[in-house]
Amino acid sequence: MTTTAAETAAMRRALELAATPGVPLGPNPRVGCVLLDDDGRTVAEGYHRGAGTPHAEADALARAGDAARGTTAVVTLEPCRHTGRTGPCADRLVAAGVRRVVYAQTDPNPVAAGGGEALRAAGVEVEAGLLADEARALNRVWTFAVEHQRPFVTWKFATTLDGRSAAADGTSRWVSGRAARLDTHRLRALCDVMLVGTNTVEVDDPALTVRDEDDVPLPQQPLRVVMGERDLDPGRRIFSDEAESLHLRTRDPHAALKELFARDRQHVFLEGGPTLAAAFLTAGLVDEVVTYVAPMLLGAGRNAVGDLGITTIADALHLQVDDVTVLDDNVRLTMSPKKES
Repeated sequence: MTTTAAETAAMRRALELAATPGVPLGPNPRVGCVLLDDDGRTVAEGYHRGAGTPHAEADALARAGDAARGTTAVVTLEPCRHTGRTGPCADRLVAAGVRRVVYAQTDPNPVAAGGGEALRAAGVEVEAGLLADEARALNRVWTFAVEHQRPFVTWKFATTLDGRSAAADGTSRWVSGRAARLDTHRLRALCDVMLVGTNTVEVDDPALTVRDEDDVPLPQQPLRVVMGERDLDPGRRIFSDEAESLHLRTRDPHAALKELFARDRQHVFLEGGPTLAAAFLTAGLVDEVVTYVAPMLLGAGRNAVGDLGITTIADALHLQVDDVTVLDDNVRLTMSPKKES
């Protein structure tokens, strides 16, 4: 790869632009673009602001006007060749007279991919792969969903030191502390689906909304999904008008994720009980585990996860610890299933 220090700096800036707060999550990736002149100076910047808005390249080109001719476009994702709500970015770059394009991540979406080849065919210089790992990390959920054709699944639960998610009488309200509960809402806001089972709705009657520190629902809410075959009381809080809800009448995690992916959903926050968690774990459909561990012991009560069919230690499901964070009296562990060697 032949790139300059100015292009590397511009790519870092493009990644910052792509991560601008307030951009709605999904179904499109976050993308930033910086246009440089021959001396490496910034001509214009742009970023994608969500589905239906101009792509990052189009945004930067519009801001540059005629000054875009002869520039180098530094983009966090391969310019698309897809005509959807907006036209192909590769064609726009060619029409604007851009001389060179440097992009980070190759587009994994077969519908939109091929922009690099189209640019080269039109006589534009193209360099791919600059800060590609950083770009993939920025869009890790979107990339996963496109590559696997299903949403990324985060399983979250709170537990005591002895692995209990509720006491013997079913009470669980104070297993996690306030800091952990606020952090849960932060994580909920990063997803576009919150999923529970019918038993959780029947027993706990959760609202499943994302709320701020004053317990006020945020303007943008994930889709609330309940999974299971039994009929539910329409008066349950999950069916309120505070957010959109959906009842998937299936017990099959594969079927549920297929339906959600078809609805352009990319990140499922699994908050159901031990039975639903066990179903997703045994199906191999949990991609991240977030648990809040409270420094307390119950000795009895509901387990955090149901029967996994494991009868010997040799068959245990092993997790890799990716992060450990202390939140007042709780510890948050972020883990991922270990890959088979």
